[in-house]
Amino acid sequence: MNSEPKVLLLDLETSPMIAYSWGPKWETSLIEILEQSQILSYSVKWLGGKHITKGQIDFKGYKKNVLDDEKLAEELNELLNIADIVISQNGNAFDLKVLRSRFMVHNLTPPSPSKLIDTFLEAKKNLRLPSYKLDDICDYFNIGRKIKTDFSLWKGCMKGDKKSWKKLKRYNKMDVLLLEKLYLKIKPYMKTHPNYGVYMEGNVCPRCGSKKLHKRGFAVTLTRKYRRLHCQNCGGWSRSVQSVPMEKPLTNIS
Repeated sequence: MNSEPKVLLLDLETSPMIAYSWGPKWETSLIEILEQSQILSYSVKWLGGKHITKGQIDFKGYKKNVLDDEKLAEELNELLNIADIVISQNGNAFDLKVLRSRFMVHNLTPPSPSKLIDTFLEAKKNLRLPSYKLDDICDYFNIGRKIKTDFSLWKGCMKGDKKSWKKLKRYNKMDVLLLEKLYLKIKPYMKTHPNYGVYMEGNVCPRCGSKKLHKRGFAVTLTRKYRRLHCQNCGGWSRSVQSVPMEKPLTNIS
């Protein structure tokens, strides 16, 4: 065990649910569901490596006006089987729940368990921002913007329009590229990041696996003192697991 964990960045685009409703628009009382929401496309990127973006139109047997995400679900299931860590924006509430639902529809077994990082939750937990949407956070940090579009793009894909599919995949890819930039921006401030040291040998930064660690003072608890380290790669802070030998101090009693 001496290799970095496999980190997968993930973003999905889905079709809307189609249903009958009496309305009005601000209510969502559905009479009958005609078509369930499906995965239209996915974009994934291995951290620091290559990306893959695919839509339903890329598979043999695709037909206009007919949605079938089985092959997309199968590929995503295989990718998640490889990943040690999966990163997504609002993935805990959306992307990963969509994936599990579609896996079950297509009788796929659960992929191997992985550590999950949701940049939406990490941003809300650690930062105070005017908005926690991907486009707004990236704009706040001046690291890029999403491709502008509207619902007509999704309708075009559902009708089989090739230009719409091409733009949707470009839109999907941009989202995962922005996700990578956002993750790298937030990572040094994350307090519960999966520990790279579990996967790699030696003393490495728990957030990024770098060995470029500078000793910078001590982390102190009520009764122990630990060597504190600053990563020169990602900028995160860590401390030694073993405390520094010292005479045990007295502690307060109530």
